[in-house]
Amino acid sequence: MQETTANRVAANATSSFTEHLQRERPDLMPFGQVPFNQLPAAHSAAPLQAPHGTTIVAMTYAGGVLMAGDRRATMGNVIASRHIEKVFPADQYSVLGIAGTAGIALDITRLFQVELEHYEKIEGTLLSLDGKANRLGAMVRGNLPMAMQGLAVVPLFAGFDRPAGFGRLFSYDVTGGRYEEQEHHAVGSGSMFARGALKKLWRPGLSEQDAVAVAVEALYDAADDDSATGGPDPVRQLWPVVYIVNRTGAVRVPDRDLAAVAVRVIESRTVAQREA
Repeated sequence: MQETTANRVAANATSSFTEHLQRERPDLMPFGQVPFNQLPAAHSAAPLQAPHGTTIVAMTYAGGVLMAGDRRATMGNVIASRHIEKVFPADQYSVLGIAGTAGIALDITRLFQVELEHYEKIEGTLLSLDGKANRLGAMVRGNLPMAMQGLAVVPLFAGFDRPAGFGRLFSYDVTGGRYEEQEHHAVGSGSMFARGALKKLWRPGLSEQDAVAVAVEALYDAADDDSATGGPDPVRQLWPVVYIVNRTGAVRVPDRDLAAVAVRVIESRTVAQREA
């Protein structure tokens, strides 16, 4: 008996859009299009110049989690973009920050967003926060052959765990290893300096407003010592991208609020410099 269309659809049905894409159109995947054994050795070819995104910071606060990223992308010693956005909503209750090769990172972000939307449509419910974190890790692991060529993607993932009633934060390595972070974390070229600021400024039970101020100041410190990180730019009216996630969902902090916070940070640093 000839297989019906309905039977074929049922056989191929999956709650994972990534699995469906790998099976039906692997050429559309952002990674894994070239077999690993056909990739040139990293030392045998000239380094590929591609825009890279840099510093992302994230932290828990009294009502949930916050994630922020600067606006600069670099390509070698050149500023490739002053306007890039590196923090995105993954779904209603989670956000994703990207550091590394910008083009691949943006493709993985879009695929991850569709993955979560597809799961919700197929299953009729949101994927758990742990499930989201695991699926993102699998995507990062799929990019490992490209990472070994210098085209790495290292995301930062955060969300509100509705059953538990609090925000959670996850970091990754280039192999897709997933690590749950406590309190705060940072990734990217300026992360060492941002982490230093977070250690000094973060405290348990931060209010939402205080958490935004801590994030802006941590990025300011990173930009002060890392040329690949862009600080607040009052001339161009460029401010970090900041998302907060709580039990009501993920919301982007308006630029006018960030401008006010950034101006206060710059003024306090100016006063401190004059008094030094």
